[in-house]
This record gives sequence, C-alpha cells and structure tokens, in this order.
Amino acid sequence: MQGGGKDSITKTIGTIMNLAMKLEQEKALSAGPYERNEDRTGHRNGYKDKLLKTRMGEVPIQIPQVRGMEFYPGAVDKGCRSERALKLAIAQMYIQGVSTRRVSKIVEQLCGFEVSQSQVSNAARLLDEEIKKWRERPLDTYKYLVLDATYEKVRMDRSVVSGAVLIAYGIDITGQRRVLGISTEISEADVHWRRFLQSLVERGLHGVTMITSDAHSGLKAACEAIFPTVKWQRCQFHLQQNAGHHVTRQSMRKELAQDLRTVFNAPNLEEAQRYLKIAVDKYRADSPQLSEWLEHNVPESLTVFTIPVKHRRRLRTSNLAERQMKEIKRRTKVAMIFPNKESLNRIVAAIMMEVDETWATGKRYLDMETD
Repeated sequence: MQGGGKDSITKTIGTIMNLAMKLEQEKALSAGPYERNEDRTGHRNGYKDKLLKTRMGEVPIQIPQVRGMEFYPGAVDKGCRSERALKLAIAQMYIQGVSTRRVSKIVEQLCGFEVSQSQVSNAARLLDEEIKKWRERPLDTYKYLVLDATYEKVRMDRSVVSGAVLIAYGIDITGQRRVLGISTEISEADVHWRRFLQSLVERGLHGVTMITSDAHSGLKAACEAIFPTVKWQRCQFHLQQNAGHHVTRQSMRKELAQDLRTVFNAPNLEEAQRYLKIAVDKYRADSPQLSEWLEHNVPESLTVFTIPVKHRRRLRTSNLAERQMKEIKRRTKVAMIFPNKESLNRIVAAIMMEVDETWATGKRYLDMETD
C-alpha cells in the first residue's frame, strides 16, 4: 500500500495503548519506574506482545507484566470493546493538545483514573512523533493532485494572524485517494506553496498528470515552478463563483450560470470551446468586461477534457478538498484561536490522518481500468 497512512494510524493506536497500560501499571504498583518506596505492591516484569485486532488491521501492543500481584490493564479490554471510542480518544488528544487539562480527561477515559500534566505532555510528545512520521512518509506515483487551503486564527509574535493551512490530496494509479501532506504557513504566497510542493517531490511524489485547484496566484505560480510540464485544471465551481462578480446586473447571474454549465457539460473539448465562443460573443456588446473575462479565464477550466471521461466529473472541481476543509472547520471551531503554529499543525494533521486512514481502507475513488 502506498503512503503508509494505515501503518501510521495503527502505530498511533499502539502508542496510546502502550502509554495507557504503563500508566495503569504505575497506578497498580504505587510506584513509578525505578522508584523505591514502602507502598510498592509488586514489581515490573517485562512485557508480553499482543496483537489487537482492529478494522485497520492488527495493532501490535506490549502488555506490561507484573510479579508479586495480579495485574491486567483495563485499557486493553476498553480498546477491544470500542475501537471507535479509542480512535476518537486519539483524535481528541491531538485536537485538544492545546490544553493539558482537556487532554487529561481523554486519557482518563482509557486509563480509568486521573493522570498528571507531565504524563499528558509525554503522551503529546509520543503522538507528535507519530504525526511527524506520517507527514514525512515516503510518497510514490500519484496520477492526479488536488490542492487547497483554509485559514485559521493563530498567535504569532504577540499578534493574531490568519494562518494558511495548505493541503495536498492525491489519487494513485489504482484510483485510491490519499492525503499526501499538510503545511501551516502565514499566507498562500508563492514561496510557501512552492516550498510545500517541493517537499512532496522530495518525499518521492512523481507521475502527476494533472493538478486541480482554484486560481490563487501564489498556488498557480508554484505549480508552474515545481510541476512545469503538468496540466493545470482550474476549479469550475470557484470559477463560476468568480464569474458572478463580473456581471453588470444581478439579473444576469442566473443566465450566466446556465451558459457556463453548458460549457462545462459539453461532451468534448471542441464543443466546450464552441459554447464558450457563443457566450463570449453574447456578452460582448452589453458587458464587454465580462466577455473579456470569460474569454481569458474559462479556458483554464477546460483542461479536464483531456483526461478520460469517467474521471472528469470528480476532477473538474476541487470539491474533494472542499469537503475536508469543512470537516477541519467543524473540528477547529472549538479552539477559536490557536496559541501557536504547532498546535494548529497538530489538529489538522490528526484530522487528515483520520481521513487518510479511512480512504486507504475504503472504496476506490476512481476507476483506473482502461476502456
């Protein structure tokens, strides 16, 4: 399997389970590692390997052993009984990582007792290591790329700014969609998109034949710089929204939208270009600026006619990314303002790791079989 998203999730689950069991062992023994005290009720006695069966596959965990008393961590049974609850707890630990008090409550759900802030900080460190591995995992051949960005409020240098979250999605040669990477920057400037796209290439991304995105100038320039030979598809949904800003009368909006749909739904490129010429000529007399805008901009949204028919509907817009951006907004609204860029990175990476795991084990997004 390309990308290692599934492995990252199972490793994350294993990390949390192992941490929860160690905390339970410490509680049962009344002593921390290498601690000597009169209240100790037993002694550590190594670990026993176990495979926890989940929908994503078998998760290797290490059950701590104790001599001198009976002990079996309850976190194992809780994890086996409710994989969904376990995954939710992991996600919430990432997402609420800005507050050790909140995270403590999540860890307590697995352990069954109160945990300290230092223990939570240790958990966050281990989880951040798993996020880092996921974000830096090697990439492979991806035929299509979809790029998008969203904004979140972040504190930087004693002020609150809108931090840009850049996200790349890919569809591999089997038709499976994956989340390739994320990056948090201060804007969508050319230099930031270029650095992000270059990092994907350095991780092994290759074989891209078309990129779909909106027409942000920084993003477009970066695509041309890093992928100079790759075709670019301007999102038809965003283009249609932008077109509405160029009408001279509000009553024209509906008619213009229908004209654009006629272009976009054409059976082939030649017909799409013919319908576009009809629309350009139609508005030339009464709305010359709109006519000029259509003539210059709409061709950028017709690249999709160069790929197989069965792929066009899902790649003519960046809706694949837009749906995930809504999920990010739903999950980040509780934070309102992130205390730093790292905390924003943590929540978005956690959400995208969940999405990537779901896609990796789900149905194929595109049929890549040749006609």
